[in-house]
Amino acid sequence: MNPFFQRALLSIGLVACLQFANAAPNQAADTIFYGGPILTVNAKNEQAQALAIQNGKIVAVGGKDSVVKNWQGANTKVVDLQGQTLMPGFVEPHIHIVMTAMTEVLWLNLSNFTPQYDTLDTLSQKLKERLKTLPKGQWLGAFGVDPSRTQPFMAELTADVLDKVSTEVPIAVMNQSGHILYVNHKALEVAGINDKTPNPGDGGIYMRDAQGRLTGVVVEPSAILSILKHAPAPSEAELAAAMQKTAKMIASKGVTTSAEITLGLMLGLDNEVKLFNALVHANDFPLRVRAYLYGPLLANGTNSLKPNDGDDKLRYVGVKFVSDGSTQGITAALNESYIYPRGTKFRGNLDYADDQIYKMTKPIFDQGWQIATHANGDRTIEQTLNTYSKLLANSPDPKARRLRIEHFTINTPEQVKRAVKLGVIPGFTIGHVDYWGEAFHDKIVGPERADRIDPSGSFKKEGGRFAYHSDSPVSNVGPLNYISEGAGRLWQKEPRKVLGPNERITVDDAIRAVTINAAYEMFSDDKVGSLEVGKQADLVVLSANPKKTPVDQIRNIQVKETWIDGKKQAW
Repeated sequence: MNPFFQRALLSIGLVACLQFANAAPNQAADTIFYGGPILTVNAKNEQAQALAIQNGKIVAVGGKDSVVKNWQGANTKVVDLQGQTLMPGFVEPHIHIVMTAMTEVLWLNLSNFTPQYDTLDTLSQKLKERLKTLPKGQWLGAFGVDPSRTQPFMAELTADVLDKVSTEVPIAVMNQSGHILYVNHKALEVAGINDKTPNPGDGGIYMRDAQGRLTGVVVEPSAILSILKHAPAPSEAELAAAMQKTAKMIASKGVTTSAEITLGLMLGLDNEVKLFNALVHANDFPLRVRAYLYGPLLANGTNSLKPNDGDDKLRYVGVKFVSDGSTQGITAALNESYIYPRGTKFRGNLDYADDQIYKMTKPIFDQGWQIATHANGDRTIEQTLNTYSKLLANSPDPKARRLRIEHFTINTPEQVKRAVKLGVIPGFTIGHVDYWGEAFHDKIVGPERADRIDPSGSFKKEGGRFAYHSDSPVSNVGPLNYISEGAGRLWQKEPRKVLGPNERITVDDAIRAVTINAAYEMFSDDKVGSLEVGKQADLVVLSANPKKTPVDQIRNIQVKETWIDGKKQAW
Protein backbone atom coordinates (compact mmCIF):
# COMPACT_ATOMS: atom_id res chain seq x y z
CA MET A 1 0.00 0.00 0.00
CA ASN A 2 1.13 3.55 -0.75
CA PRO A 3 2.76 5.04 2.42
CA PHE A 4 0.58 8.15 2.08
CA PHE A 5 -2.62 6.08 2.23
CA GLN A 6 -1.21 4.07 5.13
CA ARG A 7 -0.64 7.29 7.10
CA ALA A 8 -4.03 8.65 6.12
CA LEU A 9 -5.88 5.53 7.23
CA LEU A 10 -3.89 5.48 10.45
CA SER A 11 -4.76 9.12 11.12
CA ILE A 12 -8.46 8.52 10.44
CA GLY A 13 -8.47 5.55 12.82
CA LEU A 14 -6.57 7.50 15.48
CA VAL A 15 -8.89 10.49 15.23
CA ALA A 16 -11.93 8.22 15.50
CA CYS A 17 -10.48 6.59 18.61
CA LEU A 18 -9.68 9.94 20.19
CA GLN A 19 -13.13 11.26 19.38
CA PHE A 20 -14.67 8.20 21.03
CA ALA A 21 -12.47 8.45 24.10
CA ASN A 22 -13.02 12.17 24.58
CA ALA A 23 -16.64 12.46 23.55
CA ALA A 24 -18.76 14.10 26.21
CA PRO A 25 -20.86 11.43 27.95
CA ASN A 26 -24.63 11.61 28.08
CA GLN A 27 -24.28 11.88 31.83
CA ALA A 28 -21.56 11.54 34.42
CA ALA A 29 -20.20 8.16 35.46
CA ASP A 30 -21.62 6.56 38.58
CA THR A 31 -18.18 5.43 39.74
CA ILE A 32 -14.58 6.05 38.71
CA PHE A 33 -11.62 3.95 39.88
CA TYR A 34 -8.02 5.14 39.83
CA GLY A 35 -4.95 5.17 42.03
CA GLY A 36 -3.65 1.66 41.32
CA PRO A 37 -2.86 -0.68 38.43
CA ILE A 38 -5.91 -1.71 36.40
CA LEU A 39 -5.37 -5.01 34.58
CA THR A 40 -7.76 -5.09 31.65
CA VAL A 41 -7.00 -8.64 30.41
CA ASN A 42 -8.05 -7.42 26.97
CA ALA A 43 -6.60 -8.86 23.76
CA LYS A 44 -3.47 -6.72 24.12
CA ASN A 45 -3.21 -7.35 27.87
CA GLU A 46 -3.12 -3.61 28.50
CA GLN A 47 -2.88 -1.88 31.84
CA ALA A 48 -4.92 1.27 32.49
CA GLN A 49 -4.89 4.08 35.04
CA ALA A 50 -8.62 4.65 35.42
CA LEU A 51 -11.98 3.03 34.76
CA ALA A 52 -15.48 4.55 34.69
CA ILE A 53 -18.83 2.83 35.25
CA GLN A 54 -22.27 4.02 34.23
CA ASN A 55 -25.52 2.08 34.70
CA GLY A 56 -23.68 -1.12 35.56
CA LYS A 57 -21.42 -1.12 32.51
CA ILE A 58 -17.89 -0.01 31.79
CA VAL A 59 -17.94 3.22 29.79
CA ALA A 60 -14.28 4.23 29.83
CA VAL A 61 -10.90 2.58 30.41
CA GLY A 62 -7.69 4.52 29.96
CA GLY A 63 -5.53 7.31 31.32
CA LYS A 64 -6.59 8.96 34.57
CA ASP A 65 -6.69 12.53 33.26
CA SER A 66 -8.85 11.61 30.26
CA VAL A 67 -11.31 9.44 32.19
CA VAL A 68 -11.73 11.95 35.03
CA LYS A 69 -12.08 14.89 32.67
CA ASN A 70 -14.76 13.27 30.55
CA TRP A 71 -16.69 11.23 33.08
CA GLN A 72 -16.51 12.74 36.56
CA GLY A 73 -19.57 14.68 37.67
CA ALA A 74 -20.84 16.17 40.88
CA ASN A 75 -22.37 12.88 42.03
CA THR A 76 -19.72 10.50 40.72
CA LYS A 77 -18.29 8.22 43.38
CA VAL A 78 -14.50 8.27 43.12
CA VAL A 79 -12.63 5.21 44.40
CA ASP A 80 -8.94 5.75 45.07
CA LEU A 81 -7.38 2.28 44.96
CA GLN A 82 -4.43 3.53 47.02
CA GLY A 83 -2.05 1.22 45.21
CA GLN A 84 -4.34 -1.80 45.20
CA THR A 85 -5.00 -3.65 41.94
CA LEU A 86 -8.26 -3.68 39.98
CA MET A 87 -8.94 -6.46 37.50
CA PRO A 88 -11.90 -8.40 36.04
CA GLY A 89 -13.90 -10.38 38.56
CA PHE A 90 -12.76 -13.99 38.49
CA VAL A 91 -14.85 -16.52 36.58
CA GLU A 92 -15.25 -20.03 38.06
CA PRO A 93 -16.44 -22.37 35.30
CA HIS A 94 -16.81 -25.59 37.31
CA ILE A 95 -18.35 -25.53 40.79
CA HIS A 96 -21.06 -27.72 42.30
CA ILE A 97 -22.81 -25.00 44.31
CA VAL A 98 -25.58 -27.21 45.70
CA MET A 99 -23.20 -30.06 46.52
CA THR A 100 -20.73 -27.65 48.16
CA ALA A 101 -23.54 -26.18 50.26
CA MET A 102 -24.69 -29.61 51.38
CA THR A 103 -21.29 -31.18 52.01
CA GLU A 104 -19.36 -28.25 53.44
CA VAL A 105 -22.14 -26.47 55.33
CA LEU A 106 -24.81 -29.04 56.23
CA TRP A 107 -22.57 -32.10 56.58
CA LEU A 108 -19.43 -32.57 58.67
CA ASN A 109 -16.60 -31.18 56.54
CA LEU A 110 -13.57 -33.47 56.82
CA SER A 111 -11.64 -31.92 53.90
CA ASN A 112 -7.98 -31.54 54.80
CA PHE A 113 -5.70 -29.65 52.43
CA THR A 114 -2.86 -29.26 54.92
CA PRO A 115 0.32 -31.39 54.91
CA GLN A 116 -0.77 -32.95 58.21
CA TYR A 117 -2.77 -35.90 56.91
CA ASP A 118 -5.55 -37.69 58.80
CA THR A 119 -5.60 -41.35 59.79
CA LEU A 120 -8.57 -43.70 60.09
CA ASP A 121 -8.42 -43.14 63.84
CA THR A 122 -8.54 -39.32 63.61
CA LEU A 123 -11.35 -39.50 61.05
CA SER A 124 -13.32 -41.90 63.25
CA GLN A 125 -12.85 -39.62 66.23
CA LYS A 126 -14.18 -36.61 64.31
CA LEU A 127 -17.23 -38.65 63.29
CA LYS A 128 -17.83 -39.73 66.89
CA GLU A 129 -17.71 -36.11 68.06
CA ARG A 130 -20.27 -35.13 65.42
CA LEU A 131 -22.47 -38.02 66.46
CA LYS A 132 -22.81 -36.53 69.96
CA THR A 133 -24.64 -33.48 68.59
CA LEU A 134 -26.59 -35.19 65.79
CA PRO A 135 -30.39 -34.66 66.01
CA LYS A 136 -32.41 -37.83 66.44
CA GLY A 137 -33.52 -39.42 63.18
CA GLN A 138 -30.77 -37.83 61.09
CA TRP A 139 -28.01 -39.59 59.17
CA LEU A 140 -24.41 -38.80 60.03
CA GLY A 141 -23.25 -37.20 56.77
CA ALA A 142 -19.67 -36.13 56.14
CA PHE A 143 -17.52 -35.10 53.24
CA GLY A 144 -13.85 -34.85 52.34
CA VAL A 145 -12.14 -38.14 53.19
CA ASP A 146 -9.31 -38.82 50.75
CA PRO A 147 -7.33 -42.09 51.01
CA SER A 148 -4.57 -40.68 48.78
CA ARG A 149 -4.04 -37.99 51.45
CA THR A 150 -4.51 -40.27 54.45
CA GLN A 151 -1.84 -42.04 56.50
CA PRO A 152 -1.00 -44.75 55.64
CA PHE A 153 -1.44 -44.16 51.91
CA MET A 154 -4.83 -45.34 50.60
CA ALA A 155 -6.17 -46.25 54.05
CA GLU A 156 -9.91 -46.44 53.33
CA LEU A 157 -13.06 -46.21 55.37
CA THR A 158 -15.22 -49.32 55.11
CA ALA A 159 -18.52 -50.45 56.60
CA ASP A 160 -16.58 -52.34 59.28
CA VAL A 161 -14.61 -49.20 60.23
CA LEU A 162 -17.73 -47.03 60.29
CA ASP A 163 -19.63 -49.60 62.34
CA LYS A 164 -17.18 -48.81 65.13
CA VAL A 165 -18.53 -45.25 65.05
CA SER A 166 -22.16 -46.43 65.12
CA THR A 167 -24.27 -49.41 64.21
CA GLU A 168 -27.52 -47.59 65.05
CA VAL A 169 -27.19 -44.38 63.00
CA PRO A 170 -26.77 -44.55 59.20
CA ILE A 171 -23.39 -43.06 58.23
CA ALA A 172 -22.48 -41.76 54.77
CA VAL A 173 -19.06 -40.20 54.15
CA MET A 174 -18.30 -38.77 50.72
CA ASN A 175 -14.80 -39.10 49.30
CA GLN A 176 -13.12 -35.78 48.46
CA SER A 177 -13.49 -36.56 44.76
CA GLY A 178 -17.27 -36.85 44.98
CA HIS A 179 -17.09 -40.17 43.11
CA ILE A 180 -16.91 -42.53 46.11
CA LEU A 181 -19.14 -42.90 49.16
CA TYR A 182 -18.31 -44.82 52.34
CA VAL A 183 -21.26 -46.17 54.33
CA ASN A 184 -21.84 -48.34 57.38
CA HIS A 185 -24.02 -51.45 57.38
CA LYS A 186 -26.94 -49.48 58.83
CA ALA A 187 -27.00 -47.17 55.78
CA LEU A 188 -26.94 -50.18 53.45
CA GLU A 189 -29.81 -51.72 55.41
CA VAL A 190 -31.94 -48.56 55.25
CA ALA A 191 -31.26 -48.30 51.50
CA GLY A 192 -32.33 -51.92 51.01
CA ILE A 193 -28.96 -52.95 49.56
CA ASN A 194 -27.47 -56.35 50.38
CA ASP A 195 -24.83 -58.71 49.07
CA LYS A 196 -27.17 -59.90 46.29
CA THR A 197 -28.19 -56.43 45.07
CA PRO A 198 -26.99 -55.87 41.49
CA ASN A 199 -25.03 -52.76 40.53
CA PRO A 200 -27.37 -49.96 39.38
CA GLY A 201 -25.77 -49.30 35.96
CA ASP A 202 -24.41 -46.06 34.49
CA GLY A 203 -21.01 -46.92 36.00
CA GLY A 204 -22.32 -47.33 39.54
CA ILE A 205 -20.71 -50.06 41.66
CA TYR A 206 -21.33 -51.48 45.12
CA MET A 207 -17.84 -52.73 45.91
CA ARG A 208 -17.52 -56.28 47.25
CA ASP A 209 -14.71 -58.31 48.79
CA ALA A 210 -13.35 -61.61 47.50
CA GLN A 211 -16.26 -63.45 49.13
CA GLY A 212 -18.83 -61.22 47.41
CA ARG A 213 -19.74 -59.27 50.54
CA LEU A 214 -20.43 -55.55 50.42
CA THR A 215 -17.50 -53.51 51.71
CA GLY A 216 -19.38 -50.25 52.25
CA VAL A 217 -17.47 -48.56 49.43
CA VAL A 218 -19.86 -47.20 46.77
CA VAL A 219 -18.63 -45.81 43.44
CA GLU A 220 -20.06 -43.30 40.93
CA PRO A 221 -23.24 -41.16 41.04
CA SER A 222 -25.89 -43.76 40.21
CA ALA A 223 -24.80 -46.00 43.09
CA ILE A 224 -24.16 -43.12 45.48
CA LEU A 225 -27.57 -41.54 44.87
CA SER A 226 -29.30 -44.89 45.31
CA ILE A 227 -28.22 -44.69 48.96
CA LEU A 228 -28.35 -40.96 49.67
CA LYS A 229 -31.96 -40.71 48.43
CA HIS A 230 -32.97 -42.52 51.62
CA ALA A 231 -31.36 -39.90 53.88
CA PRO A 232 -33.61 -37.12 55.25
CA ALA A 233 -33.47 -34.10 52.96
CA PRO A 234 -32.71 -30.65 54.37
CA SER A 235 -35.58 -28.20 54.53
CA GLU A 236 -35.84 -25.53 51.85
CA ALA A 237 -34.86 -22.90 54.40
CA GLU A 238 -31.80 -24.88 55.54
CA LEU A 239 -30.62 -25.46 52.00
CA ALA A 240 -31.24 -21.86 50.92
CA ALA A 241 -29.23 -20.60 53.90
CA ALA A 242 -26.43 -23.04 53.13
CA MET A 243 -26.34 -21.97 49.48
CA GLN A 244 -26.27 -18.30 50.44
CA LYS A 245 -23.33 -18.99 52.75
CA THR A 246 -21.60 -20.93 49.98
CA ALA A 247 -22.16 -18.13 47.46
CA LYS A 248 -20.61 -15.61 49.85
CA MET A 249 -17.62 -17.90 50.34
CA ILE A 250 -17.15 -18.13 46.58
CA ALA A 251 -17.48 -14.35 46.19
CA SER A 252 -14.97 -13.77 48.97
CA LYS A 253 -12.37 -15.46 46.75
CA GLY A 254 -12.86 -12.78 44.09
CA VAL A 255 -15.34 -14.71 41.93
CA THR A 256 -18.15 -12.74 40.32
CA THR A 257 -19.40 -15.38 37.83
CA SER A 258 -19.72 -19.04 38.79
CA ALA A 259 -21.01 -22.18 37.17
CA GLU A 260 -23.41 -24.63 38.73
CA ILE A 261 -22.00 -27.57 36.83
CA THR A 262 -24.56 -30.31 37.68
CA LEU A 263 -27.94 -28.68 38.09
CA GLY A 264 -30.45 -31.26 39.33
CA LEU A 265 -27.95 -33.88 40.52
CA MET A 266 -28.68 -33.58 44.24
CA LEU A 267 -32.37 -32.61 44.44
CA GLY A 268 -33.83 -33.09 40.98
CA LEU A 269 -33.91 -30.63 38.09
CA ASP A 270 -37.23 -28.90 38.80
CA ASN A 271 -36.38 -28.38 42.47
CA GLU A 272 -32.96 -26.91 41.76
CA VAL A 273 -34.20 -24.67 38.94
CA LYS A 274 -36.79 -23.26 41.32
CA LEU A 275 -34.20 -22.82 44.06
CA PHE A 276 -31.68 -21.03 41.86
CA ASN A 277 -34.29 -18.76 40.29
CA ALA A 278 -35.30 -17.56 43.73
CA LEU A 279 -31.83 -17.22 45.23
CA VAL A 280 -29.81 -15.75 42.37
CA HIS A 281 -32.31 -12.99 41.69
CA ALA A 282 -32.39 -11.90 45.33
CA ASN A 283 -30.60 -8.60 45.94
CA ASP A 284 -28.10 -10.11 48.36
CA PHE A 285 -26.87 -13.01 46.17
CA PRO A 286 -23.27 -12.04 45.29
CA LEU A 287 -22.72 -14.07 42.10
CA ARG A 288 -23.77 -14.46 38.51
CA VAL A 289 -24.51 -18.11 37.74
CA ARG A 290 -24.15 -20.11 34.54
CA ALA A 291 -26.00 -23.40 34.92
CA TYR A 292 -25.29 -26.82 33.37
CA LEU A 293 -28.08 -29.40 33.59
CA TYR A 294 -27.13 -32.89 34.76
CA GLY A 295 -27.30 -34.94 31.58
CA PRO A 296 -28.51 -38.35 32.85
CA LEU A 297 -31.75 -36.65 33.95
CA LEU A 298 -32.54 -35.78 30.31
CA ALA A 299 -33.25 -39.02 28.47
CA ASN A 300 -34.31 -37.32 25.21
CA GLY A 301 -33.28 -33.73 25.77
CA THR A 302 -35.41 -31.21 27.59
CA ASN A 303 -38.44 -29.19 26.61
CA SER A 304 -38.72 -27.18 29.83
CA LEU A 305 -35.52 -25.21 29.20
CA LYS A 306 -33.79 -24.06 26.05
CA PRO A 307 -30.13 -23.20 25.48
CA ASN A 308 -29.35 -19.67 26.67
CA ASP A 309 -32.60 -19.31 28.60
CA GLY A 310 -32.35 -16.90 31.50
CA ASP A 311 -30.76 -13.51 31.98
CA ASP A 312 -27.43 -11.97 32.90
CA LYS A 313 -27.72 -13.09 36.53
CA LEU A 314 -28.78 -16.71 35.84
CA ARG A 315 -28.41 -18.35 32.45
CA TYR A 316 -28.75 -21.99 31.36
CA VAL A 317 -25.92 -22.70 28.93
CA GLY A 318 -25.04 -26.39 28.86
CA VAL A 319 -25.50 -30.01 29.85
CA LYS A 320 -22.97 -32.03 31.87
CA PHE A 321 -22.18 -35.74 31.61
CA VAL A 322 -19.85 -37.82 33.76
CA SER A 323 -17.95 -40.52 31.86
CA ASP A 324 -15.46 -41.85 34.40
CA GLY A 325 -14.32 -41.49 37.99
CA SER A 326 -11.52 -39.88 39.96
CA THR A 327 -7.81 -40.15 39.18
CA GLN A 328 -6.68 -39.78 42.79
CA GLY A 329 -9.50 -42.15 43.73
CA ILE A 330 -8.06 -44.68 41.25
CA THR A 331 -11.35 -45.01 39.39
CA ALA A 332 -10.71 -42.88 36.25
CA ALA A 333 -10.40 -44.88 33.01
CA LEU A 334 -6.79 -45.04 31.78
CA ASN A 335 -5.20 -46.57 28.69
CA GLU A 336 -2.49 -48.21 30.84
CA SER A 337 -2.82 -49.64 34.33
CA TYR A 338 -2.36 -47.68 37.53
CA ILE A 339 0.88 -48.40 39.37
CA TYR A 340 -0.91 -48.79 42.71
CA PRO A 341 -1.17 -51.35 44.14
CA ARG A 342 2.06 -52.77 42.81
CA GLY A 343 1.49 -55.27 40.03
CA THR A 344 -2.13 -54.25 39.42
CA LYS A 345 -3.71 -54.64 36.01
CA PHE A 346 -6.58 -52.30 36.89
CA ARG A 347 -6.99 -49.29 34.64
CA GLY A 348 -10.35 -47.93 35.72
CA ASN A 349 -13.77 -48.14 34.12
CA LEU A 350 -15.70 -46.13 31.57
CA ASP A 351 -19.15 -45.20 32.84
CA TYR A 352 -20.69 -45.72 29.39
CA ALA A 353 -20.05 -47.71 26.24
CA ASP A 354 -19.14 -45.65 23.17
CA ASP A 355 -22.54 -45.97 21.50
CA GLN A 356 -24.35 -45.31 24.78
CA ILE A 357 -22.69 -41.96 25.50
CA TYR A 358 -23.18 -40.89 21.87
CA LYS A 359 -26.90 -41.70 22.02
CA MET A 360 -27.22 -39.75 25.28
CA THR A 361 -25.46 -36.64 24.00
CA LYS A 362 -26.83 -36.51 20.44
CA PRO A 363 -30.35 -35.19 21.23
CA ILE A 364 -28.86 -32.68 23.68
CA PHE A 365 -26.35 -31.50 21.09
CA ASP A 366 -29.05 -31.26 18.41
CA GLN A 367 -31.12 -29.02 20.67
CA GLY A 368 -28.20 -26.58 20.64
CA TRP A 369 -26.84 -27.17 24.13
CA GLN A 370 -23.17 -26.90 24.92
CA ILE A 371 -21.89 -30.30 26.10
CA ALA A 372 -19.48 -30.62 29.04
CA THR A 373 -18.08 -34.10 29.71
CA HIS A 374 -16.21 -35.15 32.83
CA ALA A 375 -13.20 -37.15 31.56
CA ASN A 376 -10.24 -37.65 33.90
CA GLY A 377 -8.47 -40.56 32.22
CA ASP A 378 -6.88 -40.74 28.78
CA ARG A 379 -9.17 -43.64 27.81
CA THR A 380 -12.19 -41.49 28.66
CA ILE A 381 -10.73 -38.43 26.93
CA GLU A 382 -10.29 -40.56 23.78
CA GLN A 383 -13.90 -41.71 23.98
CA THR A 384 -15.08 -38.13 24.51
CA LEU A 385 -13.07 -36.77 21.58
CA ASN A 386 -14.45 -39.54 19.36
CA THR A 387 -17.98 -38.69 20.48
CA TYR A 388 -17.41 -34.98 19.87
CA SER A 389 -15.97 -35.69 16.41
CA LYS A 390 -19.18 -37.51 15.48
CA LEU A 391 -21.39 -34.79 16.94
CA LEU A 392 -19.48 -32.05 15.11
CA ALA A 393 -19.21 -33.88 11.78
CA ASN A 394 -21.88 -31.77 10.07
CA SER A 395 -21.35 -28.52 11.97
CA PRO A 396 -20.39 -25.60 9.70
CA ASP A 397 -18.24 -24.11 12.48
CA PRO A 398 -17.30 -26.79 15.05
CA LYS A 399 -15.34 -24.40 17.25
CA ALA A 400 -18.44 -22.25 17.71
CA ARG A 401 -20.01 -25.04 19.79
CA ARG A 402 -17.24 -24.69 22.42
CA LEU A 403 -17.58 -28.27 23.61
CA ARG A 404 -15.97 -28.83 27.00
CA ILE A 405 -13.90 -31.58 28.58
CA GLU A 406 -13.82 -31.34 32.35
CA HIS A 407 -10.47 -32.08 33.99
CA PHE A 408 -8.55 -33.61 31.03
CA THR A 409 -6.23 -34.98 33.71
CA ILE A 410 -4.27 -37.96 32.34
CA ASN A 411 -3.76 -37.30 28.63
CA THR A 412 -1.56 -37.77 25.57
CA PRO A 413 0.03 -35.18 23.25
CA GLU A 414 -2.17 -36.43 20.41
CA GLN A 415 -5.30 -35.79 22.47
CA VAL A 416 -4.24 -32.21 23.09
CA LYS A 417 -3.82 -31.66 19.35
CA ARG A 418 -7.19 -33.25 18.57
CA ALA A 419 -8.92 -31.17 21.22
CA VAL A 420 -7.48 -27.92 19.87
CA LYS A 421 -8.46 -28.85 16.32
CA LEU A 422 -12.05 -29.51 17.43
CA GLY A 423 -12.21 -26.27 19.39
CA VAL A 424 -12.68 -28.18 22.66
CA ILE A 425 -12.17 -26.10 25.80
CA PRO A 426 -10.65 -28.13 28.62
CA GLY A 427 -11.19 -27.07 32.20
CA PHE A 428 -8.34 -28.12 34.45
CA THR A 429 -8.77 -28.84 38.16
CA ILE A 430 -5.34 -27.31 38.67
CA GLY A 431 -5.36 -28.28 42.35
CA HIS A 432 -4.47 -31.77 41.10
CA VAL A 433 -0.93 -30.46 40.68
CA ASP A 434 -0.78 -28.92 44.13
CA TYR A 435 -2.60 -31.28 46.50
CA TRP A 436 -2.15 -34.59 44.65
CA GLY A 437 1.00 -33.98 42.58
CA GLU A 438 3.33 -36.07 44.72
CA ALA A 439 0.82 -38.92 44.95
CA PHE A 440 0.27 -38.96 41.18
CA HIS A 441 4.00 -38.81 40.45
CA ASP A 442 5.28 -41.34 42.97
CA LYS A 443 2.38 -43.67 43.74
CA ILE A 444 -0.61 -43.59 41.38
CA VAL A 445 0.39 -43.19 37.70
CA GLY A 446 4.16 -42.59 37.71
CA PRO A 447 6.32 -39.65 36.55
CA GLU A 448 5.67 -39.74 32.79
CA ARG A 449 1.88 -39.52 33.00
CA ALA A 450 1.90 -37.30 36.09
CA ASP A 451 4.06 -34.66 34.42
CA ARG A 452 1.34 -34.18 31.77
CA ILE A 453 -1.52 -33.68 34.23
CA ASP A 454 -3.45 -30.46 33.43
CA PRO A 455 -1.40 -29.77 30.27
CA SER A 456 -1.62 -25.98 30.19
CA GLY A 457 1.73 -25.50 28.47
CA SER A 458 0.85 -27.99 25.73
CA PHE A 459 -2.51 -26.32 25.03
CA LYS A 460 -0.82 -22.92 24.90
CA LYS A 461 1.80 -24.25 22.48
CA GLU A 462 -0.90 -25.70 20.20
CA GLY A 463 -2.85 -22.43 20.23
CA GLY A 464 -5.78 -23.72 22.27
CA ARG A 465 -7.75 -22.10 25.08
CA PHE A 466 -8.10 -23.58 28.56
CA ALA A 467 -9.56 -22.55 31.89
CA TYR A 468 -8.91 -23.33 35.56
CA HIS A 469 -11.44 -24.31 38.20
CA SER A 470 -11.82 -25.84 41.66
CA ASP A 471 -14.51 -28.46 41.02
CA SER A 472 -15.63 -27.45 44.53
CA PRO A 473 -16.14 -29.24 46.83
CA VAL A 474 -13.33 -31.38 45.32
CA SER A 475 -10.75 -28.64 45.96
CA ASN A 476 -10.98 -25.23 47.57
CA VAL A 477 -12.29 -22.25 45.61
CA GLY A 478 -9.49 -19.74 45.03
CA PRO A 479 -8.56 -18.35 41.59
CA LEU A 480 -5.43 -16.74 43.04
CA ASN A 481 -4.40 -20.25 44.11
CA TYR A 482 -4.98 -21.48 40.57
CA ILE A 483 -2.69 -18.79 39.15
CA SER A 484 0.09 -19.90 41.50
CA GLU A 485 -0.56 -23.54 40.70
CA GLY A 486 -0.68 -23.07 36.92
CA ALA A 487 2.39 -20.86 36.67
CA GLY A 488 4.47 -22.64 39.32
CA ARG A 489 3.22 -26.27 39.31
CA LEU A 490 4.73 -26.98 42.73
CA TRP A 491 3.25 -29.88 44.63
CA GLN A 492 2.41 -29.40 48.29
CA LYS A 493 4.11 -32.33 49.97
CA GLU A 494 7.71 -31.90 51.12
CA PRO A 495 10.17 -31.93 49.55
CA ARG A 496 8.25 -29.73 47.11
CA LYS A 497 8.97 -30.34 43.44
CA VAL A 498 7.74 -28.99 40.11
CA LEU A 499 5.30 -31.38 38.45
CA GLY A 500 5.90 -31.25 34.68
CA PRO A 501 8.09 -28.16 34.18
CA ASN A 502 7.11 -28.02 30.50
CA GLU A 503 3.47 -27.51 31.43
CA ARG A 504 4.13 -24.29 33.36
CA ILE A 505 2.70 -21.12 31.85
CA THR A 506 3.21 -17.41 32.40
CA VAL A 507 1.31 -15.53 35.08
CA ASP A 508 -0.46 -13.60 32.30
CA ASP A 509 -1.72 -16.85 30.77
CA ALA A 510 -2.78 -18.16 34.17
CA ILE A 511 -4.73 -14.94 34.77
CA ARG A 512 -6.52 -15.45 31.46
CA ALA A 513 -7.43 -18.99 32.58
CA VAL A 514 -9.45 -17.56 35.49
CA THR A 515 -10.94 -14.58 33.64
CA ILE A 516 -11.51 -14.24 29.90
CA ASN A 517 -10.87 -17.90 28.98
CA ALA A 518 -13.20 -19.12 31.72
CA ALA A 519 -15.82 -16.64 30.51
CA TYR A 520 -15.34 -17.89 26.93
CA GLU A 521 -15.82 -21.46 28.16
CA MET A 522 -19.31 -20.47 29.38
CA PHE A 523 -20.32 -18.24 26.44
CA SER A 524 -20.00 -15.17 28.66
CA ASP A 525 -16.89 -13.52 27.21
CA ASP A 526 -19.03 -10.87 25.53
CA LYS A 527 -20.22 -9.74 28.98
CA VAL A 528 -17.46 -10.46 31.51
CA GLY A 529 -13.87 -11.67 31.84
CA SER A 530 -12.07 -8.48 30.82
CA LEU A 531 -12.34 -4.77 31.54
CA GLU A 532 -13.48 -3.23 28.26
CA VAL A 533 -15.98 -0.58 27.26
CA GLY A 534 -19.47 -2.06 26.97
CA LYS A 535 -18.92 -5.00 29.30
CA GLN A 536 -20.61 -5.53 32.64
CA ALA A 537 -18.78 -3.80 35.48
CA ASP A 538 -17.75 -6.99 37.28
CA LEU A 539 -14.55 -6.27 39.17
CA VAL A 540 -12.26 -7.54 41.90
CA VAL A 541 -9.96 -5.38 44.04
CA LEU A 542 -6.77 -7.11 45.19
CA SER A 543 -4.24 -6.11 47.82
CA ALA A 544 -1.37 -6.59 45.35
CA ASN A 545 -0.70 -6.96 41.64
CA PRO A 546 -0.35 -10.67 40.75
CA LYS A 547 1.86 -9.72 37.81
CA LYS A 548 4.36 -8.14 40.21
CA THR A 549 4.20 -10.85 42.90
CA PRO A 550 6.43 -13.96 43.14
CA VAL A 551 4.53 -16.91 41.68
CA ASP A 552 4.36 -18.93 44.88
CA GLN A 553 3.05 -15.87 46.77
CA ILE A 554 0.20 -14.96 44.40
CA ARG A 555 -2.11 -17.29 46.34
CA ASN A 556 -1.54 -15.13 49.44
CA ILE A 557 -2.82 -11.92 47.85
CA GLN A 558 -5.93 -10.69 49.65
CA VAL A 559 -9.25 -10.19 47.92
CA LYS A 560 -10.54 -6.86 49.21
CA GLU A 561 -13.78 -6.28 47.25
CA THR A 562 -15.94 -7.64 44.45
CA TRP A 563 -18.31 -5.60 42.30
CA ILE A 564 -21.11 -6.81 40.01
CA ASP A 565 -22.84 -4.42 37.61
CA GLY A 566 -20.91 -1.59 39.27
CA LYS A 567 -22.22 -2.43 42.74
CA LYS A 568 -20.02 -3.53 45.61
CA GLN A 569 -21.05 -6.94 46.91
CA ALA A 570 -21.42 -7.92 50.54
CA TRP A 571 -19.90 -11.19 51.64
